[in-house]
Amino acid sequence: MKARLTPLALLITALSFTSLAHAGSESGIYIGGSLGNAELNYGDDLAEIGSIDFKDDDTAYKIFAGYNFGILPLLDLAVEGSYMDFGSQNDLDTQIDVNGWNVSGLAGINLGPIGLFGKAGVIDWDSNIEHVSLDQSRSGTDPIYGLGAKVHLGSFSIRAEYEIVEADKADIDFYSVGAAITF
Repeated sequence: MKARLTPLALLITALSFTSLAHAGSESGIYIGGSLGNAELNYGDDLAEIGSIDFKDDDTAYKIFAGYNFGILPLLDLAVEGSYMDFGSQNDLDTQIDVNGWNVSGLAGINLGPIGLFGKAGVIDWDSNIEHVSLDQSRSGTDPIYGLGAKVHLGSFSIRAEYEIVEADKADIDFYSVGAAITF
């Protein structure tokens, strides 16, 4: 009896993995969120106070939505928008807060239930710099790009990403882990 159940169990397991792999390449709208760490490296010469140069990190998050076109079974092509908050970076006398809205294109490959992807786009960011004798707001539009991996569990996926933002005088490295659901 045990010998008959083993091949049947293996067949059911294999079939379930093929359906999970196919679900990851379906087209549709997805939404999700990520939590992680943002490392900000900032350097600027401000005429009012002199030079500010520091590196700090803080907890950061993003909320995102996108559309996966699902053109080919193994290939993901998507457009994604997100709101990103990089936290508050501090040193002894300076605090910098950066957040922004991002639009990116994603291209990836699905390897069964696991997928790898790259992304590139632009971020419209706002920052607030508070120094002992200065309170200054800045904004701009700059490039954002990154790499990521995801694991599909039906229409649910778990993502890990590394993104780089080059915002004016600051470079931000954002490492995050999140989840998304496709409708």
